[in-house]
Amino acid sequence: MLNQFSRTEQLIGKAGVKVLAASRVAVFGIGGVGGYVAEALARSGVGALDLFDNDIICVSNINRQIYATHSTVGQYKVDAAKARIKDINPDCEVHTHRCFYLPENSAQFDFACYDYIVDAVDTVTAKLEIIKNAKAAKVPIICAMGAGNKLNATAFEVADIYKTHTCPLAKLMRKLCRNAGIESLKVVYSRETTLTPIAQDEEEMAASSTLRESGKDNRRHAPGSSAHVPGVAGLIIAGEVVMDLTGIRGGEITS
Repeated sequence: MLNQFSRTEQLIGKAGVKVLAASRVAVFGIGGVGGYVAEALARSGVGALDLFDNDIICVSNINRQIYATHSTVGQYKVDAAKARIKDINPDCEVHTHRCFYLPENSAQFDFACYDYIVDAVDTVTAKLEIIKNAKAAKVPIICAMGAGNKLNATAFEVADIYKTHTCPLAKLMRKLCRNAGIESLKVVYSRETTLTPIAQDEEEMAASSTLRESGKDNRRHAPGSSAHVPGVAGLIIAGEVVMDLTGIRGGEITS
């Protein structure tokens, strides 16, 4: 009898579908990358998802975040994600956590209850804390490296952190992981050289110039983003999670 996972079952079998239904995955960061991860896992039949994010959807998220629409502006990202996921797969158990995961609150969460962990946050301190705790709990983890200021979605690769190059965030994480004694880490990173954002308008350029001259330009400028790059990174990550959980890898890639 046909059901919403019938086409997935043709690739991973009934046993694979059962494994996904019995799995619990934590996704840290429900933005451009993490939002697509969560949605793809829900559509794949993962039985339980824990979503971590304290951000509220704003209009500038609409260009790239799957849960960001004009009707969801002002909502917490995790709440908008839960509503859509439950509409996609009513049987999926969705746990929302309106918080940013940091060293100060990490003791509140037991990573041992997860079958897989996805790191899609953009704060280095949080990334390292998530990685260390996942390794300590012996739970598989995959991390997203930089997706901002990129346009070429074909440049993504899955690799160990120590085999990455080009990506500035991956370079920093290599150093931090090495210092923390982390021997290996699966990541998705881009080989594309980071682009320099174009100033939005003359008013912004004038304001930036004034701040630089006064020595007060300490703002963290948001990176440029596209509709397709974060989504591709998120879907690649979700695919790795599905294949790792089921033990079924994709076919050979021919040249």
